[in-house]
Amino acid sequence: MKKTVFIWILKCVAAIILLQTLFFKFTAAPESVYIFSTLNAEPFGRITSGIIELIASILILVPKTTLIGAILGGVTMLGAVFSHLTILGVEVQDDGGTLFILAVITLISCLILIYFYKDNFTKLLQFKM
Repeated sequence: MKKTVFIWILKCVAAIILLQTLFFKFTAAPESVYIFSTLNAEPFGRITSGIIELIASILILVPKTTLIGAILGGVTMLGAVFSHLTILGVEVQDDGGTLFILAVITLISCLILIYFYKDNFTKLLQFKM
């Protein structure tokens, strides 16, 4: 029972963080535009990452597709963390490191979900509609 609650907390944390950034990405908020301009990926990267994060958050919440969503979300957040550490810096536009911390929390949540759902990997390879 405790494991199930923990897993759902991880799912909700990852999905909520991924979903809450969509508003900023899809409305071209100045902070998002700044980030993706700095990465030379504006607007394509901003919109594409928003779509990927939307798909990942939905997949994370659906039990049969949690592993796929966690992998997708984890890879996306790995890119975000890498970008912060190499190009953007931990603090972006005086945010106190909030975006970096949220990316790290989401990455850790996704990695733990991947660990818990690793046995589903063979099922993932045999996926049938």
